[in-house]
Amino acid sequence: MGLVKSMANEMMKEIGNKSREFYEFVLPPVDMHLDDDKLTVVIDIPGFEKKDIKLSINANILSIQACKEIPEKDKHSVICNQRPNIIDKKIRLPIELKEGEESVNSAKYEQGVLTIIVPVKKHGKDIKIE
Repeated sequence: MGLVKSMANEMMKEIGNKSREFYEFVLPPVDMHLDDDKLTVVIDIPGFEKKDIKLSINANILSIQACKEIPEKDKHSVICNQRPNIIDKKIRLPIELKEGEESVNSAKYEQGVLTIIVPVKKHGKDIKIE
């Protein structure tokens, strides 16, 4: 019976690892809201500390990198680990920003949700219809 239990534990570990790898590759989930003067980007990355997250923006590409340390004692006792340890995501923003004009100075990370507000400059002018 010990062999079956050991095989089941190994199988659960492998399923957890594949699930975590999928999450790290495909996700995190992102919502974007465009108003007249700003683009709000909301990203779910629970389980990370604020210090573990690095953001950068270059033209209209937002880069998100997050990496958390796993304590040595947890590495050997984990049965199933599906939550991601690493996030490396690049997101194309639906607005046109020229290199050097990126004016995002800060972001807010609260309860696993990262919120970034990108100011949008209006190009062109409105035409009045008479």
